[in-house]
Amino acid sequence: MKAIVGLGNPGPKYERTRHNAGFWVVDRIAARTGAGAFAPRAKSRVAAARWQGQEILLAKPQTYMNDSGAAVRALAEEFGLAPGEILVVYDDLDLVPGVIRLRAKGRPGSHNGMRSIIHYLGTQEFPRLRIGIGPVPGGMTGADYVLSEPDAAEWELLQAAVEAAASAALTWVAQGVEAAMSRFNRSWAPQSP
Repeated sequence: MKAIVGLGNPGPKYERTRHNAGFWVVDRIAARTGAGAFAPRAKSRVAAARWQGQEILLAKPQTYMNDSGAAVRALAEEFGLAPGEILVVYDDLDLVPGVIRLRAKGRPGSHNGMRSIIHYLGTQEFPRLRIGIGPVPGGMTGADYVLSEPDAAEWELLQAAVEAAASAALTWVAQGVEAAMSRFNRSWAPQSP
């Protein structure tokens, strides 16, 4: 089994905010794979899916962004997942909207959710998929920016990135991180895996 964990904040207040890009990707994957309904489990909302013969656990942590690691560790423990079997999908201020980047491991950068996950798992050795949402406009803090909603033009770019990210995540499930990195680490990606 592999897990795809999209980071975000729970509740309708945050649904369309930039910080919920990880949730958007998980929802898109659920729709494309015909996943079952999401239900509470391991400090997350979890759904089961299959893709090309592989079992997938789709998860949206409910701990709020800054404590995402508590949910990821609970998922790892409950489902017997090694860090390398967990793909974390999240927003990134260092990438412009429309860009996605997949990495096999790495530092958290300025992302508090990733910092929490690394702390709770005790390792940086897990794959991650970043969705560009930046840069922060002048006169705004990073926190205010990530918790605000994109305008119509940016929303369109982000939805294209979400489609590409869903395809990249499903490629990771079926073919591994190297194949997914080779195919998707560019500004625009095909619409389907």
